[in-house]
Amino acid sequence: MSAPRKRYRNSHLHPAHGFLDVLRWQLGLAPHEISPRDLPPSHLSTRAPQKAILANPDPKIVQLTWIGHSTFLLQHRGINILTDPIFGNCGPPIPSSRLRRRVPPGLSFPSLPPIQEVLISHCHYDHLDESAIKLLGDGPNYWLPSGLTRWFERRGRHRCRELEWWQSAPLSAGMEIHCVPAQHFAARTPFDRDRTHWCGWVLRSSDRQIYFAGDTGYCPVFREIGARFGGFDLAMIPIGAYRPRWLMRPMHVDPPEAVQIHLDVRARQSVACHWGTFALTDEPLDEPPRVLQQALRERSLSSTEFRTLNFGETIAV
Repeated sequence: MSAPRKRYRNSHLHPAHGFLDVLRWQLGLAPHEISPRDLPPSHLSTRAPQKAILANPDPKIVQLTWIGHSTFLLQHRGINILTDPIFGNCGPPIPSSRLRRRVPPGLSFPSLPPIQEVLISHCHYDHLDESAIKLLGDGPNYWLPSGLTRWFERRGRHRCRELEWWQSAPLSAGMEIHCVPAQHFAARTPFDRDRTHWCGWVLRSSDRQIYFAGDTGYCPVFREIGARFGGFDLAMIPIGAYRPRWLMRPMHVDPPEAVQIHLDVRARQSVACHWGTFALTDEPLDEPPRVLQQALRERSLSSTEFRTLNFGETIAV
């Protein structure tokens, strides 16, 4: 009989919320939170893909395209990298309207350039989508937090590499990849809670440092990430799925906490993710970027330092 698989934990203690808390929330038996007042108007918009730029990016720069939620196409040094790829609805065993896509992907899968590397932050259905992995096939290298290789190998994907927190490995084109902590949890069923880990990712070349935070609540580890790496040219930081705060605070930052992560990791340019695509929690889809602008003003930061992108928009860093 095989030994039981380990359970992973966060590095900083936080209140544990379980199934009964989620049930209270879904049944409306918990405190109700009202949207902040005096927020500027906003809308969700899509940019037509810049196909020529996507096909021939300048290898000397970092080029970033937001596809939606936490899915980015990151291009640097001739390498095409996808983060937490989702191109349709998420696919849980029990269908949920919360995991139905509300805005089409900014890039369709057929319009992607060839993908060499895929970064997975954790196993939740809005970050690890089986249909996207089937589309990607066994060509890319899949970078995974601890415990996830078994899931991929059962689906015929064998180019997998697990890293534990603070471990690193070489990439092609003289780049390095580093696995860094996040504060979250993992589960794909009611029976596998925290049997796999969760993480953020750092990519380093000789002249650029890039941080993808994955999915996370706030904790002091971000100051340590900033200190270890000495700051980042680009950071991708979540801003959505934060209400009700009594339930979501341990696992999902709100926009003011996202701004604090931006400062903690010493990012020169941050881009928001984890918003506008799936109605996972109580806040309206277009609320997170409006609260983000308010939080930036309160910290005397420019809206260009921590920006939101349109679906399909490409920027160069």
